[in-house]
Amino acid sequence: MPAKSASPKDETKKSNLTPKLPNTRKINFNFLAKINITYILFALLIIAAFLLGVLVTKVQYLEKGIGASGNTNTIGANELTDQNLAPQQPTGPVDVAVGSLPALGNEDAPVTIIEFSDFECPFCGAFFTDVLPQLKTEYIDTGKAKLYFRHFPLTSIHPNAQLAHEASECANDQGQFWGYHDILFENQNEWASLTADTFNTKLTEYATTLGLNSGSFQECLDSGKFTESVNKDLEEGSAAGVDGTPATFVDGYLIVGAVPYEQFKAQIEAQLENN
Repeated sequence: MPAKSASPKDETKKSNLTPKLPNTRKINFNFLAKINITYILFALLIIAAFLLGVLVTKVQYLEKGIGASGNTNTIGANELTDQNLAPQQPTGPVDVAVGSLPALGNEDAPVTIIEFSDFECPFCGAFFTDVLPQLKTEYIDTGKAKLYFRHFPLTSIHPNAQLAHEASECANDQGQFWGYHDILFENQNEWASLTADTFNTKLTEYATTLGLNSGSFQECLDSGKFTESVNKDLEEGSAAGVDGTPATFVDGYLIVGAVPYEQFKAQIEAQLENN
């Protein structure tokens, strides 16, 4: 016999027996994905900021923290001590010699500024670019202050610095220290990464640009005539409390780093009042 087809009544019974599922809201997975991406990006931003801070701190440590203690010209690896690694900064005026290089400005000016510097140091480059022009205009050119330059090459992190400083002394032999000083800082990015042979040639090229006798200059540079003069500045700077560059003494009061011009101005004004 043919099977009976289900009656409408039977279908109704079946539908009543089927459990009803509760109504649920559809989860917006796209919205969740956006939230997750936002949190991930935020976390990455925090990590990047932290790493950048670490990098900046490390650079500042290298430039300002490793001074003579990390310089292979002054202290050997077997001579390092806790005292050498962390020399004390002077808090009062220090008796600092002006060195052997000519003054920038009138030698009779009442305020004496002595800068210990490294030609390859980017912070010293910032001092040259941002601070020195204002010092010249307001104090040096007006006869209120004079500036002396002293060598402090950090050769452990600036391999070309020593030779650059010796080259400036060779230029001084021909009466062009400050001209050579300027050309080294103006072209710091050009020569800082050169190899030794190429750098030597570049130094002579700068001398020629200033109109110096290139043969005499090269002979002076090759002879190492001023190696000891540069090292003497390093030793005397270390003894005065210098442990990084730039380090600038205003009538014996030490200003550390390429600080804003206003800090130099305040110290100079204070000394002018005392004079």
